[in-house]
Amino acid sequence: MSYVPLELQYTHSHEWIRSEGDGIYTIGITDHAQSLLGDMVYVELPDIESSTDVGEECAMAESVKASSDIYAPLSGVVIAINDELDSAPELVNSDPYGDGWLFQIRVNDDNELNDLLMAEDYATIIVEDEEQ
Repeated sequence: MSYVPLELQYTHSHEWIRSEGDGIYTIGITDHAQSLLGDMVYVELPDIESSTDVGEECAMAESVKASSDIYAPLSGVVIAINDELDSAPELVNSDPYGDGWLFQIRVNDDNELNDLLMAEDYATIIVEDEEQ
């Protein structure tokens, strides 16, 4: 079973979200997502100061198996990206909830957080996916 930290929130499309305070959120892909994709070879991140709308494609992860779009879990403005992934995309595999984070946004509407999944709900979804 994939690791699902309890303190994070999640999307159905396998992104995780961590509050940094003051309306800033760090986003990455889950342990489950990185295991499905396999060894990362490239990660395309959004531009700093670009706007995101909830549910829109904003980044891409490319692995030896496939490429996958990454969707914005919240609407806002990108304020930071993880430059380390340029030279070490494998950090997404080895530490998806730590050094493998993707980008940070300042959100426009905190109410969108209500549409995210809590850890227990996300864990249920991935168990159901694994059983199929």
